[in-house]
Order: sequence, then C-alpha cells, then structure tokens
Amino acid sequence: MEEQSGEKSFGQGGDQEHDGHSTDVNCVCTAVLCVLQIQVIEDDRANKSSEPFTTGVKGQTPPLVTTNFQVKDQGNASPRFVRCTAYNIPCTADMAKQSQVPLAAVIKPLAMLPPDETRPYMVDHGEAGPIRCNRCKAYMCPYMQFIEGGRRFQCGFCSCVTDVPPHYFQHLDHTGKRVDCCDRPELSLGSYEFVATVDYCKNNKLPQPPSFIFFIDVSYNAVKSGMVNIVCQELKTLLDYLPRENPEADSVVRVGFVTYNKVLHFYNVKSSLAQPQMMVVSDVSDMFLPLLDGFLVNVNDSRMVIESLLDQIPEMFADTRETETVFGPVIQAGLEALKAADCAGKLFLFHSSLPIAEAPGKLKNREDKKLVGTDKEKSLFQPQSGFYSNLSKECVAQGCCVDLFLFPNQYVDVATLGVVPVSTGGSVYKYTYFQAEMDRERFLNDLRRDVQKPMGFDAVMRVRTSTGIRATDFFGSFFMSNTTDVELAGLDCDKTVTVEFRHDDKLSEDTGALMQCAVLYTSCSGQRRLRVHNMAVNCCSQLADLYRNCETDTIINFFSKYAYRSLLNTPTKTVRDTLVNQCAQILACYRKNCASPSSAGQLILPECMKLLPVYLNCVLKSDVLQPGADVSVDDRAYLRQLLSCMDVSESHVFFYPRLLPLLDGGSLPMAVRNSEERLSKGGVYLLETGLYLFLWVGANAQQELLSNIFGTPTFSQIDPNMTSLPELDNPFSQRLREIIDSFRSQRSRYMKLMVVKQEDKAELIFKHFLCEDKSASGGASYVDFLCHMHKEIRQLLS
Repeated sequence: MEEQSGEKSFGQGGDQEHDGHSTDVNCVCTAVLCVLQIQVIEDDRANKSSEPFTTGVKGQTPPLVTTNFQVKDQGNASPRFVRCTAYNIPCTADMAKQSQVPLAAVIKPLAMLPPDETRPYMVDHGEAGPIRCNRCKAYMCPYMQFIEGGRRFQCGFCSCVTDVPPHYFQHLDHTGKRVDCCDRPELSLGSYEFVATVDYCKNNKLPQPPSFIFFIDVSYNAVKSGMVNIVCQELKTLLDYLPRENPEADSVVRVGFVTYNKVLHFYNVKSSLAQPQMMVVSDVSDMFLPLLDGFLVNVNDSRMVIESLLDQIPEMFADTRETETVFGPVIQAGLEALKAADCAGKLFLFHSSLPIAEAPGKLKNREDKKLVGTDKEKSLFQPQSGFYSNLSKECVAQGCCVDLFLFPNQYVDVATLGVVPVSTGGSVYKYTYFQAEMDRERFLNDLRRDVQKPMGFDAVMRVRTSTGIRATDFFGSFFMSNTTDVELAGLDCDKTVTVEFRHDDKLSEDTGALMQCAVLYTSCSGQRRLRVHNMAVNCCSQLADLYRNCETDTIINFFSKYAYRSLLNTPTKTVRDTLVNQCAQILACYRKNCASPSSAGQLILPECMKLLPVYLNCVLKSDVLQPGADVSVDDRAYLRQLLSCMDVSESHVFFYPRLLPLLDGGSLPMAVRNSEERLSKGGVYLLETGLYLFLWVGANAQQELLSNIFGTPTFSQIDPNMTSLPELDNPFSQRLREIIDSFRSQRSRYMKLMVVKQEDKAELIFKHFLCEDKSASGGASYVDFLCHMHKEIRQLLS
C-alpha cells in the first residue's frame, strides 16, 4: 500500500500486534519516538542541502528551515518569502474541515536573501505602470495565459480576459508562450518588483524620502542606568549607517532629535548654527511642533551640530531628579513632525518607566498576579485604554512607524506601550534591569541592526487568490481598516504577515490554487515600488495527498500565532485545550482515513507530521501559555507581541531551542535532544533559544576543554558573569566563537551569551529551556504528552 511508506507507527517491539492499554504501550513506544526530532532535521539536511531547490514545480514542499539550501526561482516565490502549511490543499471545504489542517501562508515580503541568491529584479513599465487584470487587478505573473496570438491575456486568478497594451505586445511561440517570456521577470519568476507610477502614490504625488526621529528618555532611571550616555555615543556612529539604496551614495534619510521626561525638549540642529538650540514644550496635553526649520536635517550638512548635541545631552541631564515620564505625547510629537515634513518615517523611542506623569496616554500600574490563571487573565494582555489604538490609526495614515526600546526596572505595561509599535509594523525591544557593562553589547547590536536594516514605508499589502479560496484572516504587526488591505506604516526585512485561507467554492485538481501577494511601499530612497510574490499549490481529493505535503514548522508557527492572539478574549486554559484538541483531530483524521489498519495501541503519525506532538507541547509550555512563577506579566506580553510577526525559522528555535555538545573537532557538532538526560557532567553544551545563548559547563568538564574555552583549567575559576568568551589562540576557542557569531547572524535579535555552571542558581533558567522535560510550571514532558495525545486520538476514534 502506498500510504504505508508515508507513516510512522510505534509500538511495543516494533511491528508486533498487541492489545493497547494506551499508557504503557505509549511509554514504551516513546523511547523509539523521542529520537526523532534531531533525526528528522539531520535526514532533511542530508537529502536536501546539496541540490538547489528549484521553485518551478507546483506544490513541492521545500526543505526544512533548519536545512541550509540554495533557491532557484523558476516561477514560484522562494520559501524565504512564502512558506505554506500545506502544498496540496483539499478540493472542498468539507475535506479541509474534516482534516483540521490549517490552510495558511507565512509571508515575509522583504526577506533578505543569502549572497548566492539573486534579489528580486526591478521591472519598469514607464508611465503606463504595471500590467494588471481588468477585473480582479492581479498583477502580470507567470500564471497569466496569452491568447489570440498574444493580443489578450486570460487571468489565472479570475479567468477574465484583458487586452494587452500595444507597448507590451509580443508574439507567441508554438507552445503558446510569449517569445520574450524568459527575458521578463514578471513572466518567468515567482518574485519581482515593479516601479510604481504616481497613481500609486498618496494624493497622486511622488513621496519624499523618509525621516528618522530619535526620542531619548532623560528621566532619573534612564540616566542612572547608563542608557542615555550609551545611546548618545552610539548615535554619533550610526549616522553613517542610515539605510541607503546604493551602498556608495549618502543616505537621503533625514534625522531629528528630542529628549523628554515630564516635558519634551526639541532640538534645532540646522547646519548654520554654531550650537544646537533647545525648545521646551511643557504643555503636553496639546502636542505641537515648536520648530519646523532645523528639526529634520540632512546628516552630512548638520553633522557638527548633531555631534555637539549628542555630547551635551548626557551632561545636561546628569543631575536630574525627575522620575516621571510621559509616553503618548512623545509619539504625537513624532507624528506631527512627519506630517509637517510631509513624509513617512520611523520613530526610535528609548524609554524606561511606566508613564505616570499627567498627560494623554497616562497609565496606572495594573499588574495583578492574582488574575493569572483566572478567566480575567485576558485583561492583562489588553491595552488599558483606547488612546493608543486611536493614535496607531493616525500613525499608520501618515506612514509613521514606531520602534520601542524599553529599559524597565519594574512593571511598564508592555501590553499597552506595545500597541503603537505592533500596529505600525514596528518592533519592541526589552532590556529588563539594564546594566551598561552587561547589556551594552546586546542593546547596541539590536539598535545598529534596527537602524540599518532594509525596510519599506507607508506600505499596503493585498493577497489575491484564484477562485475557490480567499484570504480570511491575518496575523502580524500591522493595521487593517478594511477586510482586505494590510496597512503597514513600516515593513522591514524581518517581519512576516501570516494569512489564513478558507474555501468559498470547490477547487479542481486540474488547475490547483494560486496566491499573489503584492506590497506597495516607499523605499528608503523615496521611490514608490510594488513587490510581488506568486505561489501555486496543488489541490487534492484524497486526504492522503494533503497529509503527504504539509509543513509542520509552518503549522506550528500558525497555531502559536492563533493561540497567542486568542489570549486577548479567551481564558488561557481554553486556548491550550483548543490547541490539543485540534492537533488530536488532525492525527485522528489521518489514522482513520489514511493509515493502514493497525492495533489501537499503536500511535500512528504521518511522515511529515511526526514532530507535531513534540512541537505542540513546546507551544503549550511556553511562558505565554503556561508561565512559571517568576515570569512577569510584562514578559508574557512582550513575547506575545514578538511572536506575532516571527518567521518560521525563528519560531522553530523559539519553541524548540537547539542544544549542541561542544566536542573537540572541526565540524559543527550535531544537536542532541533537548533534555537534561542528554547533559553529561564531563561536557560543555551550547543552547540557542533565538533570544539567548547559554553555555552550560558540567562540573567534571575536562581541564583541556576548559583551558581552550575559558583560559582556565579549573571549573571553580570560571566567571559565570562573563557575557563574551575570551579570544584565545587555539583552534577550539576560535571555532566556538565562529559558531556563536554564525548563530547570531541568523537571528533578527542579538542573543546575549550566558555562562551557566552546573548546580549554579542560573541553571534553573537554563533548564527552563530544556523543552522535552517536565517544566517547573507544570508542563508535561514529551513522553507524558505523547501518552496524553494518544489517549485523545483514541477517544476521538472511538
């Protein structure tokens, strides 16, 4: 039977039949099953990393996110831009409902590509603009079919026939393809860009280049922690690294500076001034911009004045006693400045405390541990008032994106402060108990990357589909004023938008299903552009075909986003139960409809979903859904917001961190299962979580290993407070530092290194990330969860 090759069954003694008392059988079978996570990843690497992944074949599942592979675009978007939960989707809504497999795509429109891959080509059709379908407005792509000798084309999305404009006409060859097909990116590739015409611009006017405005909190806590000093010193360097289209040219991004506590201080840094001038706005209830000329300036023209200002700010506020801050008026000030300059842009806010000063958007401390685990817990994730939601709407209309760097020593209400960043396509960074010497490196690396990374402004994204399915739900950092347009004041190379699809008609196996994501945005040089990604998938009338073409990592990414968003209106326990139930239904449907008959005591999983239980258990045990006693409400809100726009490779390591034993040898060591039983007292291990790196040192680690890594032969002499490894002149030290650098380069946030000595108190934090073990907060071990899952599946089947 063909199906059998695509399934895993686990039971006592391999294939023997036995009567199934679920628990004991399962617990025997888990010994076999638990080996899999590492094995699946290694098998995929071995099979798929050598050959390039070509996108020309419709509906083929890409390599896993953990595999290094090269992509050749041959007509469908690269998996770096679009990953689907399923590449063969059910023909009917009933079949989709029966399987419970979510139909979704995680789209990363401006993803960075590795150096050996070509970035999307730019297509310029001059004043006529991009060619589109007359009816559904889909953009020209490889799925359009040219007819009548090339004079008209039939849309692959809605089947409408449109005339080809005379300037775009070309003859067809004997197969019915245009003879210039291979020379035109929009006819042969899955991803490309169009230069947008003035019709695609606000008020039919070409945009100005964007501006960056830096807002520095100068209250007592911010100054005392060293944050103000570090920010001002770093900004002097960063002015040379503002984003630019052409690496050789100067950036056209203009900059402005504001400091604030209870009042706001604006700075005139016009190039003709000998010294910067400060203007104070103390009436924060009605925010206005006190100066137009000299606030937003070109860096090269005003460099002397800006550097003088950045040198003076730490001195000016060195002896401040002001502890209260505002927050709402700060964003309002940035918004007014961008409006006055008639441009889009980004606000960088460096903020330290709960804004309790009398002002719009003032907040009160509402952290209440007693609500955790109750039906009222959801209120902790909701914003305190509608003020920031309304402000977000205004920011998005102007193309004003907000990035928030938080340095809190206590509760700051991230759930509310994060509303504007999350709604405008911005980011939140959090450095709790910031200490200059310990956290400087992480903060500066995050800030540098944030300022430099490629991004678009004032963006609108729309997803079109072929007849039979439609986009019904969206997850990420954006704003929506209607049901179809995803509005992003800013969209950077790390952000994803996750789209869920549902059937509105029958699909056909012959034609498959199509999706086109188009993002209209302003580049950092002020050019209006359209980035287009196309994806074709197969359709099936057999459930076995669906289960053979799923992508578990993408399904988990979708499930976690869906669950984390549900927390806003649903009790946490209900959210967790729903996840378990949906996973059990997926696996029960497979067992009932696709698997060959076998004893009830066997747990049977589809080949490409055999890791679904282990990953789902990690989601259920995450701090957002099952917090430990020491996890603050702010941390949970922060992680919830962070995940909303994560791509699949980041969510993979976020839920299932990778654990590497460090052995003397040249190649990258193979990861081991994420469990305490894998740790040997004589070893040293590196754990990557996507946000942190831990170096765990066993109490009996060999002297030579310790000398090579730390420059000291004894365990007791290792300093657990170090955040970077000494640069020692030996191959092992060099190799380990290269591994750490390479891990950091793969993530959008800088991972701070923490050294954990066995049986030190920091070991508790480290063990928290060993996700196959039972957690201190009551989360099940992988083995126990499999037993539970098996029981759920059998209940559904009986």
